[in-house]
Amino acid sequence: MVNNVSKRPASPAAPTVAVAMSGGVDSAVAALLLREQGYNCFGTTMKLCRPGESEREAQAERDIADARATAEAVGIRHITVDLSERFEETVIADFVSAYEHGETPCPCVLCNKVIKFGALLEHVQGDGANMLATGHYARIERSGDRYLLRRASDRSKDQSYMLCLLDQHRLSHILFPLGELSKAQVRELASAAGLSVSQRGDSQDICFVPSGRYTDFITSCTGKSYPCGDFIAPDGSTVGTHRGIIGYTVGQRRGLGLSLPEPLYVSRISPEENRVYLSRNSELYSRELDADNVNFIPFDTLDRPLRVTAKLRYRHAEQPATVAPTGDGAVHVCFDEPQRAVTPGQAVVFYDGDYVIGGGIIRRQS
Repeated sequence: MVNNVSKRPASPAAPTVAVAMSGGVDSAVAALLLREQGYNCFGTTMKLCRPGESEREAQAERDIADARATAEAVGIRHITVDLSERFEETVIADFVSAYEHGETPCPCVLCNKVIKFGALLEHVQGDGANMLATGHYARIERSGDRYLLRRASDRSKDQSYMLCLLDQHRLSHILFPLGELSKAQVRELASAAGLSVSQRGDSQDICFVPSGRYTDFITSCTGKSYPCGDFIAPDGSTVGTHRGIIGYTVGQRRGLGLSLPEPLYVSRISPEENRVYLSRNSELYSRELDADNVNFIPFDTLDRPLRVTAKLRYRHAEQPATVAPTGDGAVHVCFDEPQRAVTPGQAVVFYDGDYVIGGGIIRRQS
């Protein structure tokens, strides 16, 4: 690794920042920028897999080695934090449970809340850090006594959707150094500094299922076999046999293994009946949904209906909607226009322009 990074010492009075380093270019440049700005930094990488998980363990060791080498090049120390047990008890347990209950989870949203900006933040604070920085593309601003979450300047890389459950305590201890930069600018900075990760590709899969074979992962976790059941057509007839409800998600057409006279899509998964219900594409659209585990950012609670734009998935273009409180941390969302494939288990995130109003977990369409 070529090292062109200035290693001038940080001021003794500078805040101490832990930089969560994944081994990729984004977290590397986050560390580089903070170091150049005079922060007293150290790098930290989470270990999220247990011994014996051969595929994940091998990749994790490579990522840790890359992060350690990058930290050395930037001129900061590096520590590894084993959060594998907490990760398994929370993120993986939720992932498995969601599929078993006919939902399609969004594990990155939960991981950001309970692991990266939960358990890891607590650990680095115990190790002397005032703040935790990451390579997320998002921005945090302070307005009065509130911390606000804002989209990244580069909308194509914006990751604010995945951060919707961060509360005021977490936001007050986070730095996002890349919020004003594009991906191209980040790669240019890494290349200029001689960092070998400058052209490393972005991760595309869920980190703990690198193969993308979710059903194989779930069965290996639980040791269960998930029984076959009926596919139910729009007219109520049985049109085939599914291979276990954990293998399906709302809106799915490919991989059903059915020969039908017209295209049909998964519209509902019923674990109680062990049935997968199908519908025509036009019947996948709905205007309303209920969500719980809702977190609001500019204010603590919602006491009246609010106009927002809302996203149903990370790559979903947000649409005008009204969100109304229903009690016990839950809301009812009504879109102006019907939306396709509202999927239980996914996050619904509310925006006001560039600012994240909050978000929650979809429980049902209505």
